[in-house]
Amino acid sequence: MTEELDGRRVTAQAALVAQSFVGLADSLVDDFDVVELLDRLVADCVELLEVSAAGIMLLNRDRTLDVMASSDEASRTVEVFQLQSHSGPSIDVVRTGTPVSHVDVESLKRRWPAFGHAVEDAGFSAVHALPMRLRRDKLGALSLVTTTEPALSEADLRLAQAMADVATIAILQQRALSRASVLTEQLQLALNTRIVVEQAKGVISEFGGVDMGHAFDALRVYARDQRLKLSAVAHAVVSRQLDPARVIERRPPP
Repeated sequence: MTEELDGRRVTAQAALVAQSFVGLADSLVDDFDVVELLDRLVADCVELLEVSAAGIMLLNRDRTLDVMASSDEASRTVEVFQLQSHSGPSIDVVRTGTPVSHVDVESLKRRWPAFGHAVEDAGFSAVHALPMRLRRDKLGALSLVTTTEPALSEADLRLAQAMADVATIAILQQRALSRASVLTEQLQLALNTRIVVEQAKGVISEFGGVDMGHAFDALRVYARDQRLKLSAVAHAVVSRQLDPARVIERRPPP
């Protein structure tokens, strides 16, 4: 019976992996929203891998990093801390183009003291950072954090890197259709869109009386159900063209 259950788990896991790659690969042949693509990537990482959270940083037009996607607010805080302190695994990965793994907080604190303490305060115990690059083209980094041991296996890390590679190719393939400068503008637009998404999360969070994570989930569900891009829904919420009540129930009166 145990072997049969294990076999079912493997089959289910394989189906989820296949579904994830099909979803990411859709971006290679169709018009796509970079914000939605990267949100899909971090969500899939949390669902498919033994990680607590995931985040993505991308280089902007000034070749400096911005937080582009995060699976929850705790991981976003850790990513922002790296930017503010100019140190951390994602910073090093973008600079060197090679993966970085630290599987305990003490090693993190030895390598990046301030960042290591921030990770510990957030309740995480291990950090893996993977490059989003293709040959010489560097776009950013995917970070994976866990709250429990053991750290990610080599197989899981290879899967995460493959998912990051597909997302990277989906973005860089635009160079086959347009000038590199156009791609830069597209990435900058995506980063600007991320700001609007964060504003929309704040509106939904306040209206529904929920945390930012639940607010983001509500936005994604509404966008999926209405067959709209996440960015379009966020713009509509922020500009008051979309009633928040259509996205989430109002906070009950005290």
